Formats: sequence, C-alpha cells, structure tokens
Amino acid sequence: MRRETLKVASSQYPIGQPNTLAEWEEKIALWVKTGAATGAELLIFPEYAAIEQAACFGPEVYSDLQATLAKVAEITGARVQLHVDLAKKHKVHILVGSGPDKTASGQFVNSAQLVTPKGSVGVQEKLIMTPFERSWGVTAGKQVRVFETSIGKFGIAICYDSEFPLIARAMAEAGAEVLLVPSCTERVSGYHRVRTGSMARALENTIAAVQSPTVGDAPWSPAVDFNAGAAGIYVPSEHDVSDTGVLAEGTLNGAEWVTAEINLARLARLRETGEMHNYGDWSVQPGAPTPKVNVEVVKLV
Repeated sequence: MRRETLKVASSQYPIGQPNTLAEWEEKIALWVKTGAATGAELLIFPEYAAIEQAACFGPEVYSDLQATLAKVAEITGARVQLHVDLAKKHKVHILVGSGPDKTASGQFVNSAQLVTPKGSVGVQEKLIMTPFERSWGVTAGKQVRVFETSIGKFGIAICYDSEFPLIARAMAEAGAEVLLVPSCTERVSGYHRVRTGSMARALENTIAAVQSPTVGDAPWSPAVDFNAGAAGIYVPSEHDVSDTGVLAEGTLNGAEWVTAEINLARLARLRETGEMHNYGDWSVQPGAPTPKVNVEVVKLV
C-alpha cells in the first residue's frame, strides 16, 4: 500500500578529523539523534562520508590514499552495524554515508547502504566512476537496484550517477518513488552539476530526488580535502506541488539537516493529472531509448 507522505532529512555533513573511532561514533550518533528529532523517517548521509574514519588511524593511513581506501573498506561491517543500531534506537531508516568496499575479487567499489529500523541492509554501488575515482582504482558496480521498504520505494544514484538519465529512468520504471543522491564535490560547480542532475531526474520521472553533500575542508585527506554543497529536496515544478521544484534547500557549505515532507501520493497522481506528463511522454522523444536494464528490486523489512 502506497504511503501518502514521507518526511526526509538530508544532511550537509561536515568532514572533520576525529582522533579515535569512539569519537567518530559519538559524532554519528549525535547527527542521527538530531536528524531523528526533526520527525524525519529517513535520514540521508552523503557520498564518501565514510572517508572521515581514516583520520582515526593516524597520518600513516589518512595521508595515503590507498591506505585510506583499504582501511575504510576493512571496517565497512562495523560502520554499517553502528548505523543499524542507531536506526533501531531512533526508529528511522538511514542511508549510510558511502565509502570504499572491496568486492570478492579484491577491487574497490564505492557503496552506500540503506538500513532499516528492523535491521535490514540494502547496498547500492556507484555505477559510473569519475575521473578521480578511476585514478584511485575504484571500480564501477554493475547492479541497479530499487529498495522496497515500509516507508517507500527508493533508488540510490551516488553523485555522478545522478547526471545520467537512464539510470534513474530504470529505477523509476522499477517503482522508485524517491531518488537518493549522496554527493561529494570539491567545488561549487560540481555541487551544481549534481543539483541540476537531481532536479532533472525528478522532473523527467515525476519523482522526488534528495541530495546530501559533504561540506567543509579536510586538508589532512587526499580524498575529501575540499567539500562544497547544500542539501536539497526536489520534485517536479508543478502547480500544487512546487512552483520552483525545490521543497527545501540548505545554506551553502553549512553543517545542518535539511528537511521536507514529500507527498508521494500527489506525485503518483501527477503522472496522470499534471500540467505536463514527462514520465508518460518519455517514449515520445525521437529516438527515445527504453532502458534495457536489469533492475533488482530488493525488499527490506
């Protein structure tokens, strides 16, 4: 049964330099507590927020990119379990800040985990690598997934993935109602690319898109040294939905939660009754591709 509304909280998460894992865990716990206090049912953390953990292991790890990737990937299980425990405690769903993980073949991927209050975990790897990630040795994931939960159906487009329309289209056709876009961009221009992509994907597919960026400078890290952005919650610009397509947006480079209530039922009706029918008219485009993508629908309890 479709939910009528969904309240989300998107973080503008500041990359710091914690001295210990315990200090990092306290920071995450406080952010989750604060996010849950807004009344949001879903909390979104950004791309590569997990890299912050490298600071806990001293300069021999955090100043070396490959050592950073290896160490943060090594502790993926514990990082995700912390978020599972916090999701249970605060009765919220959480998109864990993405980070490097290792495949069975030993390659690094950039993966984000969606966790539920009952302890289920869904994983989406980034599908298109940036030039930076290619130079780091991070490889592309293969599987596109949509996550069906008690609060809605979600696709996850990690940063650069949001700039390519066929990925989100395949997710929308598989039932995604909200596109989660964790991002990590060095410059304001990069933030605006992801913002533009998020808004375009919302418009094309008559869904909501939620961007969550890293913010602040971390000169100790060769991976996330500079971070710029603002969180945003976007929908199609339609009468009685949003004149601008922006439900909420944060202050550039501030450390804060940005919240909004998404009317999922109204978005569903919009596909048939809106001023424009972007979702339905996709196939009318001359040469319009029909996404031939194998989308795995994962049910999370």
